[in-house]
Amino acid sequence: MSTAQAMTGSRTLQCVVVTPERAVLDAAVDFVALPMYDGELGVAPGRAPLIGRLGYGELRVRQGPRTLRYYVDGGFVQVRADVVSVLTPRAVEADKIDVAAATHALREALRPAATPEKQQEQEKAQQRARAQIHIAGRAGVQA
Repeated sequence: MSTAQAMTGSRTLQCVVVTPERAVLDAAVDFVALPMYDGELGVAPGRAPLIGRLGYGELRVRQGPRTLRYYVDGGFVQVRADVVSVLTPRAVEADKIDVAAATHALREALRPAATPEKQQEQEKAQQRARAQIHIAGRAGVQA
């Protein structure tokens, strides 16, 4: 591929999102944004290889004018040879997020914890619920 082709964006990435139950996504895309444990990472064609730990949050993929949004529940990502492989315990399309369930989970997680261990669990539950509510809102999902 020439430099001109790379600059015009004619190259794509293969994005594969896999959970223990199924392959959620396997598609050619123009760009992938990943929720890393310490911030967001954008991946374009030609990205240097990497392996990283995912956080809870929004995975976005751009296919031409469309942007697909997913909630991912942690896991790992590998980027190699224009293939983005996401291994996560849970991935949900934004329009399939149950906002009422996420809101209920957030309310439960905001209750006082009895032990420091429970507090840590509740903080993770808060992060998960807030991320789901945020992603659903960006996708226009109503409770």
